[in-house]
Amino acid sequence: MGARSNSRVTLETSDSFENRIALAEKKLPRRASMATDEVVPTRLAEASRAMAGDTSIAENYAFTGVHHIFDQHKDAVTAVRFANNDKSLLACCSLDGSLSICQLTPPPASVLYILSGHKAGITAFEWSISNDLILSCSLDATVRLWDAALGRCIRVVEDPLQASVQCCAFQPLNNNMVVVGNSKGMVQVLNVSTGIYLKGGSSKTSGSVLSIVFDSSGKLLWAGDDRGYIVSYLFDLHSGRLTKGKKILVSENSAITCLSARSWASREARDPSLLANCAADAVLLFSIIRKDGTLELKRKFPVKHRSQLAMIRSSFCPIMSFRQGACIVTGSEDTCVYFFDLVRENKPCVNKLQGHSATVIDVCFNYDESLLASSDASGMVIIWKREQR
Repeated sequence: MGARSNSRVTLETSDSFENRIALAEKKLPRRASMATDEVVPTRLAEASRAMAGDTSIAENYAFTGVHHIFDQHKDAVTAVRFANNDKSLLACCSLDGSLSICQLTPPPASVLYILSGHKAGITAFEWSISNDLILSCSLDATVRLWDAALGRCIRVVEDPLQASVQCCAFQPLNNNMVVVGNSKGMVQVLNVSTGIYLKGGSSKTSGSVLSIVFDSSGKLLWAGDDRGYIVSYLFDLHSGRLTKGKKILVSENSAITCLSARSWASREARDPSLLANCAADAVLLFSIIRKDGTLELKRKFPVKHRSQLAMIRSSFCPIMSFRQGACIVTGSEDTCVYFFDLVRENKPCVNKLQGHSATVIDVCFNYDESLLASSDASGMVIIWKREQR
């Protein structure tokens, strides 16, 4: 544990690596095949648009090729995350029971650490705000805290019910507190500094908790379960106490596999928003309309996602507020990565990346959108290069 390791594909002279990059690049869409309809921004968006350049969403998310392919994991890579405000530091977690920390630039890209210790598949992880810690959760009914700089585990906390832990999140304003969700329907607040679950910091939901997310204030939390419900919670910053807010049924018995929150998407879409992947062939955009986390459905985007076991994820593109329109990116069971414009009414899909050979589970941009990471059910992670303008 903690030993340095190199990816099996970091040698760019290897035939297998070149062949796989060539295959992925062949599947990149040609510019002419992208949607050409443009969203006309409001007058208020002109200044932001000038900063980003006078280009359409499709042009902004054109990709030129593959930067690297990682295949150090032996099973599905369930999550990929760039470190906060870092262009090149990436972490991945897998059902093979390990995490990896990768450096993408300067070339050659390499695996810095393999983090071993979990006894079963890892379902999710998150970087702390300062990138010094990584929080992970697993089917082995534990949560682990890792020193990211040294690549070693510094704390292991067992689930009180010995249930599989399926999602986790740092409290945005106090990284000593984390929230986890387990297979027995419990949302629980944990102090990772002490390893103690907080009194009053737990609540039961309808089904197995698959996804959780805070808003930027840290005062609101949402949890999604395998029965198709999203529940909001008020989080007391001082005590860690959870108070249940509102509960909505998105689609009966259709797993909510991912939740992402955004204070505002763009100048054309100013409402605080929640993004949800649902195993009913949909990515859903909700407006957050009240302080108790009440949601109102705003848009629905079609994506291949029917299996309740496919933990497909999506995310808001990080600098969309400075773009013409607003964009999200999502994985899919059809092995593709999709980009949707939240503002465009007709033909909202503005790009599609093909290169994976298995279900694309997670997708993540670095903070300046120069690189996109996507992971799949076979254990492959592709790093895509965005066309620079």
